[in-house]
Amino acid sequence: MRMKALVAVRSGSTRVQNKNLRPFCGTNLIRVKLAQLKRIEELDGIVLNSNDDEMLAIGREMGVETVKRDPYYASNSVVMSEVFVNMAENMDTDVIVYANVTNPLLEDETLKKAIAFYKEHCGEYDSVNSAHAIKEFMWLDGKAINYDPANQPRSQDLPDIMCPNAAFNILKKEVMIRDRNIVSRKPYMYPIDYFEATDIDNMIDFEIAEFLYGKYVMQGKSWK
Repeated sequence: MRMKALVAVRSGSTRVQNKNLRPFCGTNLIRVKLAQLKRIEELDGIVLNSNDDEMLAIGREMGVETVKRDPYYASNSVVMSEVFVNMAENMDTDVIVYANVTNPLLEDETLKKAIAFYKEHCGEYDSVNSAHAIKEFMWLDGKAINYDPANQPRSQDLPDIMCPNAAFNILKKEVMIRDRNIVSRKPYMYPIDYFEATDIDNMIDFEIAEFLYGKYVMQGKSWK
C-alpha cells in the first residue's frame, strides 16, 4: 500500500496575500511543510501540486514530485470538490496524506501516530482527519445549538463539537475521488491539540503562527 503526501498550494490567495511564499521565520510555509514531510519515513513520496511556477520550483529544488495544476482548478470560482478529484487523479499512489502548509505547528510525532492509526483502522474508517474540539457557546438563526441558555453550563462542559482543521487528512486515492472530498463518508476525527491545530486563514493567524513557530518549533521547545 503506497502512501504519498499531497501538498496543494496555489497563487492568488486573497485573505493573506501570497501567504505560501510570504517570509515566515526566515523561510516560507511551503519549505516548512516539505521539510517536515521529508522527515516522515512512513511516506513513500511527496507531491507538490500547484499552478504557480515559483512554488513548483521550490518543490523540485527540495526533491519532491511536482504536478502543474490547470488554471481552472486554481481559480477562485471552482468548487473544491472538483479540485480534490483533479488532484487525486493526478497522483500515482494508493493512499494520500493531504497536508496543508497553513498548519505549520503540527508536530512530526503527531503525524506519524495518525498514519499508524490509519493503517490499523482503515478497515473501520474511510479517512482519518485531524480535528480539534470547539468549546464555544454557539448560536444559529437566533437559537443556541450546543447548550440550553436556561441552564448554561461552564464552557469546559460543553459537548465536544469537532472541527476538521486540515492539518492532515489520510485516505485512499479512490475514496478521495469517490467522495469528492478529503473528509470521507465514514471519517474518524483524530483529535489534536489547539496549538498544533493552528491554521493560517488571515493575517492575525499568520502573525500568531509565526511567533509560536519561532518561539517553540525553531528552538526545539515543547509548548506544553
